[in-house]
Amino acid sequence: MSIAREFVGLASPTSARAGAGGHPCQGLYWSESGTKPKVAAIATHYNVDFAEHYLAPFMAERGIGFLGWNTRFRGAEDLFHLEHALIDIGAGMRWLRERGVEHIVLLGNSGGGSLMAAYQAEATAPTLAANAKGAMADALSNLPAADLYISLNAHPGRPEVLTNWMDGSVVDETDPTKADASLDPFNPENGPPYSEDFIARYRITQRARNQRITDWAKAELQRLNGLGISDRIFPLFRVWADLRFMDPAIEPTDRPCPGCYAGHPAMANRLPVNVGRANTLRAWLSMWSLETSQCQGPPQLAKLKVPALVVQSMADMGVFPSDAHKIFDAIASKDRTLEFLPGAHYFEDSLENRTRAADLMAGWIKART
Repeated sequence: MSIAREFVGLASPTSARAGAGGHPCQGLYWSESGTKPKVAAIATHYNVDFAEHYLAPFMAERGIGFLGWNTRFRGAEDLFHLEHALIDIGAGMRWLRERGVEHIVLLGNSGGGSLMAAYQAEATAPTLAANAKGAMADALSNLPAADLYISLNAHPGRPEVLTNWMDGSVVDETDPTKADASLDPFNPENGPPYSEDFIARYRITQRARNQRITDWAKAELQRLNGLGISDRIFPLFRVWADLRFMDPAIEPTDRPCPGCYAGHPAMANRLPVNVGRANTLRAWLSMWSLETSQCQGPPQLAKLKVPALVVQSMADMGVFPSDAHKIFDAIASKDRTLEFLPGAHYFEDSLENRTRAADLMAGWIKART
């Protein structure tokens, strides 16, 4: 079977084509050569390039078109703005409809889980449009809705995953060396294994750290705006410190432990290679803040009425069964399914695991289209 890949570059209602020629929205459409599928999936992430998504050829082989789609924020996480991201996803949705696709599946993979849930929520029950103006308001009010939703190894939400991974011992956001030794998860005196008391105290300090940054971001934005400056960038350190990365007993799975997506957490936590490593003040408030972000999963998932499938792999080092249960429980749809499979986060550990995941999703989609 021959698989065709078509480059798709589109302008967005709130972002024109760049002077150098690049489109703000770009991706690849995968399909069996010579066919025009009536069913297609679209996958988008907050900032990761999904054009060559690992499942694209697998779904195309199974007769399902696949648009690996990127918004203007591909590789630009520090500038993220939810409203514009949803509008950019809408551009890809319209392209699929214009191509003759009758059934569209939103594939929310990894961080994209909450993003695609937010898209469907806004497409069916608009709320963000009320505070928007002009082209943004018009675009948000007219997002084409999808027909199915899949959560695949997805984090419950952007603020939730960052907070769960945050080092709760940090005491100075401007200095990555300063920490409270009594809460340092890498201090052997604290574990692992970690006591229930330590876990409870640590989780409180993780949430408190998120709130401290939010409080500062709001105050700093007000201060700068008062001086005629619209925004600024700031760094974020030490966010590879979820206690589950070091202590497998907290939530047992098939994952290697200690470990995280960036390697050994003790080393990764000291490197500037992490989610949220740079932000504008507005991006923090839009994506990462527990208080202000609309990128949290449950409130958006509660608006989903379309059939939904939640898939979780048991060797994932950053998403856990409790996350899948949280997502599943929040979905409002009466037709919802929860499945657990062997494999790593992107099923990169074996072709067999990747094939099994593709078969599961394709079968579920075909039974509903």
